Amino acid sequence: MGTGKIDDAVMDNVEILAKISLEKEERRKVMAEMEQILGYVEKLNELHAEECEPLVHILPDTNVFREDVVTNTDGKEDTLLNAPKKKEGQFVVPKTI
Repeated sequence: MGTGKIDDAVMDNVEILAKISLEKEERRKVMAEMEQILGYVEKLNELHAEECEPLVHILPDTNVFREDVVTNTDGKEDTLLNAPKKKEGQFVVPKTI
């Protein structure tokens, strides 16, 4: 698969972008792995997928979301029922300085 698309200039750029520094042996190993990845991608490009419809969801569901409708209020009255003290629709709390 060694098509030689990954050279030292490309690896320099990859190291800068990834903010890493590789030793010579690690660099050669990564270059070989990147070549294998590119070879696999080239193999995938050989597939004839023009007639295939893009898959959005594995099941044939359409819009499964409900309408965005308000079904309840803010519950202000129910909340104030639990207040030990209230005045003009608000909680009464001790004064703090």
